[in-house]
Amino acid sequence: MIQRKFRHYWTLATFLIAFVFIGQGQMAKKAGPVIENGEAQVVEAFSDPSQWIRHDLWVETTFDSDGDGKLDRMHVDVTRPEQTDTENLKLPVIYESSPYYAGTAGLDKGIFWDVQHELGEPAKPRNHPEVTRVGERPIISNSQIMTWVPRGYIVVHSSSPGTGLSDGAPTVGGDNESLAPKAVIDWLNGRAKAYTERNGDIEVKAYWSTGKVGMTGTSYNGTIPLAAATTGVDGLEAIIPIAPNTSYYHYYRSNGLVRSPGGYLGEDIDVLYDFIHSGDESKRARNNEVVRDTEMKNGQDRITGDYNDFWAGRDYLNDMKPMKAALLMSHGFNDWNVMPEHSYRIYKKAKEMGLPARIYYHQNGHGGPPPISMMNRWFTRYLYGVENGVENEPKAWIVRENDKKNNPTPYEDYPNPDAKDIQLYLSTGAPAKGQLTTSRPKKQGTETLVDNYSFSGASLAKAKTTEHRLLYVTAPLTEDVHISGVPKIKIKLASSKPAANLSVWLVSLPWTEALNTKITDNIITRGWADPQNHSSLTESEPLVPNKFYEMEFELMPDDQIIPKGQQIGLMIFSSDKEFTLWPKPGTELTVDLDATELTLPVVGGEIKF
Repeated sequence: MIQRKFRHYWTLATFLIAFVFIGQGQMAKKAGPVIENGEAQVVEAFSDPSQWIRHDLWVETTFDSDGDGKLDRMHVDVTRPEQTDTENLKLPVIYESSPYYAGTAGLDKGIFWDVQHELGEPAKPRNHPEVTRVGERPIISNSQIMTWVPRGYIVVHSSSPGTGLSDGAPTVGGDNESLAPKAVIDWLNGRAKAYTERNGDIEVKAYWSTGKVGMTGTSYNGTIPLAAATTGVDGLEAIIPIAPNTSYYHYYRSNGLVRSPGGYLGEDIDVLYDFIHSGDESKRARNNEVVRDTEMKNGQDRITGDYNDFWAGRDYLNDMKPMKAALLMSHGFNDWNVMPEHSYRIYKKAKEMGLPARIYYHQNGHGGPPPISMMNRWFTRYLYGVENGVENEPKAWIVRENDKKNNPTPYEDYPNPDAKDIQLYLSTGAPAKGQLTTSRPKKQGTETLVDNYSFSGASLAKAKTTEHRLLYVTAPLTEDVHISGVPKIKIKLASSKPAANLSVWLVSLPWTEALNTKITDNIITRGWADPQNHSSLTESEPLVPNKFYEMEFELMPDDQIIPKGQQIGLMIFSSDKEFTLWPKPGTELTVDLDATELTLPVVGGEIKF
């Protein structure tokens, strides 16, 4: 009896131990995020796309922007590891929203404004194309998923208002484009409702979400993370905007001047509206009437280019007070589409507010994310809460001219704290080249240029002599000069007509035209302004012909090393063939050289110049 009883207990104990080991084995098989060296690692269990769960739904917002009497619903898709169902795994979310997912109107020339007309006169009417919607449920987009799902994130996409299968009207920077992603983040945190169908009543819960959300995207898709962040929505922990448009005024205007984004001459905010309006066909006529043909027509003002309430409402710098998301900005110094000022102005404000803020700049054009390791560490820190030290790392990461994008150089901040402003002054030389020196020459008088849009900025910079620009150059540099920050120009000028374009380029000479020319070889930075706005950005006034006016404005921010032996040139001209309106040639601009100067931020100051 005793022996049998002992044997019974031994068998039971063996069974229990075996059960524990089996249970531990089963627990060991459960998948979860893996963090090493402060970064989320690729997890094998999350890496098979055939095992991902993909579905779509509609999140209900707090607004009705298409005027149908119902709250707009945003079309959302979700891609998540199967373990979010099989093992009840909760994960943070990487979220990207866009107006482009369902297709666009294309770039037919007829959709752009005709730029060939006199300043102050309206352009000819333009064409209004229709977008043919593309895409099939349940997938809105495949962006981000191959990068982030294997690393233990859920990826969410949404079509912005009035695009794709989302309700509403596109407003191109209106409030609904901020409140739409806010609603999606609220849903991911259990504070908003979502449904299986656009007009259905069966709810969908985000039971697989931890509520921690990070947003990213490029260009318009990079604007929306900032738009969402300005709402102060709880749960949006970090954003990585890449080449974002942070102000539609700065995108379509420059210091009062009507100016196109590079590569899209004649584009304006209403053109972009037509380009993205891929939403419900039955709502388009009403949206066009209310948004494009009323609000935009009355507000965009292509006549004066003044900053007004319409533009102020589409400037995210004005809305940053509630923002609390950690900000990692990314931009190219030679992005002449969404220009580098867009990121810098927001980064600067975020620092002033005490937010965690970093900036990554490269030397190329539009787009270009930070290195994946940098993005990974940012999201790991703020979505997983891992103390990986990113907040203690250098604030600025800049890709030097001959380096690859994944090899940025760290700096204490941007602009470089060692940069000091130096003043450069002009001496006569037209129609050839004058001098640009650190000593102020006396009694240089005036020089005059004749506007002619037919000549490109590049051709003007290369010309030995021409009456269509004024060019002032330094002596050949005796050592490399590192420019870091925002150059500024103070100019005193007169126009022969009541209105004139003013364009300023900072160039590196001699101009290089070799096959292996780099994007940084010739143009250092640029700027544009309307002399009619010499005293106010909000109220322009016609110029009195031949009367001199003083104005100051900034060029685009830059961080560039100009090689020894080159000359830095300040080129002043009128109509910029690639960016401005094209009035009839012949307007004369006369510059007072004694009252004009360039401020250049140079690392090391004048002694290094």
